[in-house]
Amino acid sequence: MSDDMLSQEEIEALLRGTNIDEEGTKEVDTNEINIEDYLDSFAQDTLGEIGNISFGSSATALSSLLGQKVDITTPNISMINRRKLKEEFPHPYVAVEVKYTTGLIGMNLLVIKQSDAAIIADLMLGGDGLNPKPELSEIQLSAVQEAMNQMMGSAATSMSTVFNKKVDISPPSIDLMNLLEDEGTEALPADELLIKISFRLKIGELIDSNIMQLLPLEFGLSLVKSLIGEEDTEVAATITEEKVHQAPAQQQSTMQTQQAPEMPTQQQYNQHQSRTQAPQVEVQQAQFASFEAPSLSQNESRNLNLLLDIPLQVTVELGRTKRTVKEILELTSGSIIELDKLAGEPVDILVNNRHVAKGEVVVIDENFGVRITDILSQAERINNLR
Repeated sequence: MSDDMLSQEEIEALLRGTNIDEEGTKEVDTNEINIEDYLDSFAQDTLGEIGNISFGSSATALSSLLGQKVDITTPNISMINRRKLKEEFPHPYVAVEVKYTTGLIGMNLLVIKQSDAAIIADLMLGGDGLNPKPELSEIQLSAVQEAMNQMMGSAATSMSTVFNKKVDISPPSIDLMNLLEDEGTEALPADELLIKISFRLKIGELIDSNIMQLLPLEFGLSLVKSLIGEEDTEVAATITEEKVHQAPAQQQSTMQTQQAPEMPTQQQYNQHQSRTQAPQVEVQQAQFASFEAPSLSQNESRNLNLLLDIPLQVTVELGRTKRTVKEILELTSGSIIELDKLAGEPVDILVNNRHVAKGEVVVIDENFGVRITDILSQAERINNLR
């Protein structure tokens, strides 16, 4: 345009950050995706809160493994196109694939810089993390994989609380990812649009970086729906509709009762634990019956009633090990005794030195406690106490 004036087309191109070639055609920047077109503000906040809770517990697990203070905070949510991943991840990375097998069905990919993974591997193998080897060997990759396994196992436990149902994962798989050289691309989700949740990762004074989570868009939306109970509501509405078609006159009042005024979405999110999942909780509680179980005979139940007031010694056993007399005599203040259990493995609960259950250690105010995760049947517990 003459007189050094910009045309309207050129002004709009500058505002969008795109270019116009000599023939006047626009080059669209496909890397820019408006997240609001796919995730509204509530969905973004929900995914961020899920990430905050799950990775908060993951940070605690990783801190115990590395012996360093670990902070994983400040989730930042964005959308990326799979074709633009090379621009998003230009450096060598380590990719950890996590698949949900129980409670939730889907997968996500944890992505961490290879340099950060090298520091984690060095700490896991007993080093100080100051001079890690830049190239990751099989042993170092296995160490990082174990760290991620502990992290995501702890995250799955927290998600079980958030979604009010058991959430479990398969053992994570790990691979080196260098997209500029097309290495490790098989671990990437096949979906075209991905949700990227980036967390700030701080490990002592050694790492101040980011750990990223890639979710298929469909899986991310299913997390939000599952949390607010939308899927359960849809199923209930479908069942109600079928009943109405079968018996319109009799089922009309039932349909009206089931279709009571819906809570707004925000209220559904705040009250998800006491809503559609309540019947499941009652069923689970019914499994913890009193000692008068059907599996006990009448004589056994009568004899047991005579013993109910007898105190028993309850012990939580973290682990065991065997040492020689020489090794015991060499123990000093600050010595470390390695036990036969891995970090995060369930602890044994003993009654009068007889094994009856397994559980996980929790903190209640300033005291330790144990949450029972697996328990023997009542008949087996009684036999163990004999």
